[in-house]
Amino acid sequence: MPSPLSRRNFLLTGATASAALALATVPAQAAHRPHRPRRPFGRYGSPSARLTPGTLYVHPRGAGDFTTVQAAVTAATGTGRTLVIAPGTYRETVSVDADRTDMTWLGASEDPRAVVIVYDNAAGTPKPDGSSTYGTSGSATTTVRPDGFTARWITFANDWLRTDLPGTSGTQAVALKVQGDRSAFTHCRFLGHQDTLYADSRSLDTFARQYFAHCYAEGDVDFVFGRATAVFEHCHFRTLVRPDLAAAPYGFVFAPSTAGANPRGYLVTRSRISSEAPDGYYKLARPWVPSSDTTARPMLTVRETHLGAGIDAVAPYANMRDAHPWQDQRFAEYRNTGPGAVVTVPENRPQLTRAEAASQTREAYLGDWRPYARHR
Repeated sequence: MPSPLSRRNFLLTGATASAALALATVPAQAAHRPHRPRRPFGRYGSPSARLTPGTLYVHPRGAGDFTTVQAAVTAATGTGRTLVIAPGTYRETVSVDADRTDMTWLGASEDPRAVVIVYDNAAGTPKPDGSSTYGTSGSATTTVRPDGFTARWITFANDWLRTDLPGTSGTQAVALKVQGDRSAFTHCRFLGHQDTLYADSRSLDTFARQYFAHCYAEGDVDFVFGRATAVFEHCHFRTLVRPDLAAAPYGFVFAPSTAGANPRGYLVTRSRISSEAPDGYYKLARPWVPSSDTTARPMLTVRETHLGAGIDAVAPYANMRDAHPWQDQRFAEYRNTGPGAVVTVPENRPQLTRAEAASQTREAYLGDWRPYARHR
């Protein structure tokens, strides 16, 4: 089994990592060495032959308009701008303001392992000015706030390790926090440990729709979490080993915090969950009812998805707080397969009827927004 340290080494070496190590950290369909195009921006033009007038080019060694993603984001004022990002490891934090609507990021090589945006802040990491620690949201390597954001073929990562701050309770370390409505990610990777992918919204009364297709996410504790209306289709979720723990559970895949007024939370469909950990050492989900919204009713539907042996089939759900038991939330499954989906204690595995499942679809969740029609 790969150690957490080997995972950091992979991120540090980025696109030059060996294929053997990449096998442990990427979806099965991306098991070969990242493709390096002859031209740094592949088929997406260059500063001398722009894809569109609104396209900006990022290259770590100066062959583009900018050498960092944040510099390109800062320059990309207005709406509908495109960033083409050349292969490389971009060690930086990136923050995208809400006014950069309809922005698109493209990994130039069309291989998500080749473009890695990574940093190593955690919730408990002290800020440089000594004022406080970053907190969960502040730990994010990349924070995306605008509506209409699209990313393809990019890795978002946080390579902070618990050994960096031994004994700290602030072990949340977000790779990506996304808050905007109509946010789409295809063929992307999200790498971290605790709180890897924060699929959220900008406010309690905003029901942001988000779509993740053919993506890969890995982690250990609550590593897909937040209050967005999010659809995960054809995605691969992988749970990690926990050298710091001697017994189960190691963690939880999902921790939705859906607002009580929101009829749609997280939908996982036609996906799979695998594990590095021993059989049964992970829970599928637990509900997050944050102190900022005690009326939240977390919602998660997992359907037609393969649940590997790492998921505790007897008791796949757990409470985050006893005051908000998972049984009072909106958790359900439908036609899942695999050893982690075997129903042995029916009261622990709420199942949708066929009629109920008809309303738990990507079309119902995303409404008039149809990103699946163009993102393959």
